Amino acid sequence: MMAYATPMGGLPKQTDDLTGKAVFTEAYAFLPAGTMRDIVTSYLPGWDGMRMWMIARPLSGFAETFSQYIVELQPGGGSDVPESNPEAQGVLFVTSGNMVLHCPLGRFDLRPGSYVFLPAGAGWRLRNEGDQIATFHWIRKKYQPAHGVPAPECFVTHDEDGTVVEMPDTGGKWSTTRFVEPSDLRHDFHVNIVNFQPGGVIPFEETHVMEHGLFVLEGTADYLLNRDWVSVGPGDFMWLRAFCPQACRATGEGPFRYLLYKDVNRHAGL
Repeated sequence: MMAYATPMGGLPKQTDDLTGKAVFTEAYAFLPAGTMRDIVTSYLPGWDGMRMWMIARPLSGFAETFSQYIVELQPGGGSDVPESNPEAQGVLFVTSGNMVLHCPLGRFDLRPGSYVFLPAGAGWRLRNEGDQIATFHWIRKKYQPAHGVPAPECFVTHDEDGTVVEMPDTGGKWSTTRFVEPSDLRHDFHVNIVNFQPGGVIPFEETHVMEHGLFVLEGTADYLLNRDWVSVGPGDFMWLRAFCPQACRATGEGPFRYLLYKDVNRHAGL
């Protein structure tokens, strides 16, 4: 069974040192797992038995296209009206526990690794019907219609069922688990999982228009964020504005994997 990092919550002891790693710059933000504690959680109307860490939100002059929450549901918790914005589409990715989703496709039992795409205007509801806490990522973006292109449809899948695409000439050390074909122009954002085997690298400074949210699901790496090499591990979150250079060197003895948001397939706003 795959295991995914989730926030530790709680509070550090009064005698503990600071993480010493959290940073917010003009080009990127880095939120170590140790910063996701009880006192930085929030709540939403229309939900019960929940709390969340809001780890990304649109900021003028920074990353403007998406928001990302890590939602924690107590047994019995959930919502019958989770999305209040009819223009917002979303992806859910489950990292712990079990939940029941009702969406236009029917009823689904979600487990760690479950992946759900919810188009704008789709009615859905979610409930933790188990006896353990459940945790999931909820990534939201305002849908950008395109002339002559139909809106995307709801789908439910799993990490194990995604299409793993190896990057050329890497021997499988760097790959991406895709849930939507890049050429499918109905979609204006992708949420993928990027995979590195030990020793895998991004061998150049990627510099591009896509904004990014990167949540480390497992493993460790040294990650280039603008001019800074940062050591990252399970539960850490990186938030990159457009054109922020990035590269990666996987470290450790196991896979390094992160959940990746990027905006795609549309004109730049003018």
